[in-house]
Amino acid sequence: MFKDRKIAVLGAGKLGEALITGLVEAGLVGKEQFIATAAHKERLERLHSKLGVETTLSNQDAVRRSNLVLLCVKPQTVREVVQQISGDLTPEHLLISVAASVTTRFIEDLIPKPVPTIRVMPNTPCLINKGMSAIAIGRHATADHLVQAQRIFDAIGRSLIVDEKHMDAVTGLSASGPAFVYIIIESFVEAGVKVGLPRETATQLAAQMVLGAASMVLETGEHPAKLKDIVTTPAGCTIDGILELEEGGLRVTLIKAVVRATECARELVNG
Repeated sequence: MFKDRKIAVLGAGKLGEALITGLVEAGLVGKEQFIATAAHKERLERLHSKLGVETTLSNQDAVRRSNLVLLCVKPQTVREVVQQISGDLTPEHLLISVAASVTTRFIEDLIPKPVPTIRVMPNTPCLINKGMSAIAIGRHATADHLVQAQRIFDAIGRSLIVDEKHMDAVTGLSASGPAFVYIIIESFVEAGVKVGLPRETATQLAAQMVLGAASMVLETGEHPAKLKDIVTTPAGCTIDGILELEEGGLRVTLIKAVVRATECARELVNG
């Protein structure tokens, strides 16, 4: 699918680097097929040294020499960068944006040609190939373009196709969510220390427990409530802990956290 294609990674920060590494390690793309850009020469030198990919300070040059463009810049700079490259984009390109809150319509309206555009919302576990990415298709993109995007983001985790109207909610849940889970893990660790466990032991127990519980949901396909009931034996220890969680309002607090993060995502960029 990507053989002999040149891929431009515009704004190759941590996510751009993860995409390059993931695609190369998955055997989908050779490192010689990439051309990465960044705002600073020092960053490009590090990328070239670490990944062995071609780099340039010129976004226009990268786009002119590519077939597929991964737009990895910050939401606030999307307008500037897209206007910068709009004259070099053609309908033969595929433009994939990972900028939070920036709609495909916003990008398409900046380009005077029908360039296929896809919007993706990944999360930070993509950095270790354990990410979750939601994919939404723009007006000019086809089913083939969608398959290409899925192949790219499946290389760094899992991907899911959603209607673009849900993308801000995706941002609030799966993009912001890891931060909420880290707080939960941190709290489990502190609880372990409180009841006498060494901190390192508590950290490993808590982190692996969360990983295992999440894997049970994904691999069994069972509702989380059913899996919870399997752990919760009559008159056992778990039900007492659950009562404390309910009394403390954990469920409502997590829901409110996702709702607030979603609202913030809607306010980031108008478009």
